[in-house]
Amino acid sequence: MAAWLSSELARRAARRIAGELRRRGPAPWFPSSSTVPVVGPTAGYHRGFCSVRRFAGDTAAATATAEDSDNEFAAGDLQQSQVVDFPGGKLSFVGEMNFVPESQRERIKCYRVLDDDGGIIHSSRFQEVSKELALKMYSNMVTLQIMDTIFYEAQRQGRISFYLTSNGEEAINIASAAALSADDIVLPQYREPGVLLWRGFTLQEFANQLFGNKMDYGKGRQMPIHYGSNRLNYFTVSSPIATQLPQAVGAAYSLKMDKKDACAITYFGDGGTSEGDFHAALNFAAVTEAPVIFFCRNNGWAISTPTTEQFRSDGIVTRGQAYGIRSIRVDGNDTLAVYSAVHAAREMAITEGRPILIEAMTYRVGHHSTSDDSTKYRLADEIEHWRTARDPVSRYRKWVQGNGWWCDAEETELRNSVRQEILQAIQVAERIPKHGLTELFTDVYDQVPSNLREQQQSLLDTIKKHPSDYPTDVPV
Repeated sequence: MAAWLSSELARRAARRIAGELRRRGPAPWFPSSSTVPVVGPTAGYHRGFCSVRRFAGDTAAATATAEDSDNEFAAGDLQQSQVVDFPGGKLSFVGEMNFVPESQRERIKCYRVLDDDGGIIHSSRFQEVSKELALKMYSNMVTLQIMDTIFYEAQRQGRISFYLTSNGEEAINIASAAALSADDIVLPQYREPGVLLWRGFTLQEFANQLFGNKMDYGKGRQMPIHYGSNRLNYFTVSSPIATQLPQAVGAAYSLKMDKKDACAITYFGDGGTSEGDFHAALNFAAVTEAPVIFFCRNNGWAISTPTTEQFRSDGIVTRGQAYGIRSIRVDGNDTLAVYSAVHAAREMAITEGRPILIEAMTYRVGHHSTSDDSTKYRLADEIEHWRTARDPVSRYRKWVQGNGWWCDAEETELRNSVRQEILQAIQVAERIPKHGLTELFTDVYDQVPSNLREQQQSLLDTIKKHPSDYPTDVPV
C-alpha cells in the first residue's frame, strides 16, 4: 500500500511539473540549469542536457485546455506535443511503447521498364536511348555472352587455369557502364568484365590477361579474370570480398574534394553485404556525402549460400535507408531499367553530392566459377528457365528488333564476327611469351630487399634441381 501511494504521489507530482513547464514555455538551454521531470521514487527535478521545446503547431488554446484539466493530463499527451534536442537528434515522444518492426509489411517494389517479351510497360518512365546507343549496348551484350562461352570452354580444355562468367547478368554489366562517363572511377568485384568491355578493353587485352603473357598489364601475377586498366579508370579486380567498397568511398571523396564532374561506382554481390566492409563503406559514404554508387548484384546466391541464409531483411535496398542513403531496387535483367537507374543515380551523386545504393535483382545462370558445380545446390530446371525464358540479352533484343533497328541477318553476322575475333585473340595470346620468373619479385619495392633476393635465389635453385616440375614456357 505504501509503495502504491508513493508511486501515485510521484505521478501527480510529474503532472504538476509538466503543467508548469507548459505554462512557462520554451527556455534557453543551459547544461547547468535545464530540468526534466523524473517519475518514480526520486521524483523531483533532475539536471539534464537537453531542452524541451513545443512544436510550432502547439497553440496557446491547447495549453490553456491542458491547464484546466491538470488532474486528467496524460504523460503521453505531453510527450506527443514536445520535441527534444538530444545530441543524437531532434526527437518527439509518444506514450506508447512501440518497437520498430523487423521488416515492412510490403516488400519494396522493383523498378522495371521492359516486360518479359521486350515490350515497354505502360506508363513506365525511363531514360530515352538513341538508336546508335541502343545498338552499341546490344552488340556489347552479345559480345560479352560469346566471350564468356568461349573462354569458359578454353578453361575446360586446360588452356587457362580459371574463369568466371557473367551469364544472365549481361544487362547489369553493359547498361550500367553505358550510363557512366569515362571519367567515372570503377571499382569492380569480379563479375563485371562487360563494364571494361564497354570502356574499350579489347578482346585481345582480355585474352592476354587470361593467359598471363608479356602483354598482360599485371605481368602474369594476377589470377585469370583479375582485369584492370589505368587507362580506362578500372581498378584491378581482387578476390577478397567487399574490400573495394570502402576504397570506392575514398576515391569518390577525392573526386569531391577536387570538384570533379565525376563519381565512383563499385559493384558487389549479395554475399558481399555480409562483410563488415559493406556496412563500414555505407556509413563512411553517408557521413562524408561522397558521390559514390553502390551497385549490388542480388543474384540470390553467394556461391552456394542462398540469400535466405544470409539475411532476414527485405533484400539489400533497405540497408541504404538504415545508413541514410537514397536507394532503389531495379530489375537487373531489364537493360533499359538498369540504364535509367544508373543514369539517374549518377546525376544525383554528382549534383547533390550524395551516395546512392542500387539493388539489381537478377540470376546467375552460370556456375559461380569453373571451380563450382551449381547443380549441387540448384535445380537444373531452374537454371534452364532463367537461361531461356528470362535471358536479358534475348529480352533486350526483342525491344531493339521491335523498333526496326535489328534483324536476323545482322544477328548472325555479329555473332560470327565476334566468335572469330575471340578465337583469333586466343591464338595470338597463346603465342606471346610469358613474363620471366624474376618479375615475381619486382614492382613492390624501389630497391629489392635482401629477404626477397634470398627467396628469388631459393626459387631458382629449386627449379634447377627439379626442372620437370616447372613449366618450360616461363623464362627463368
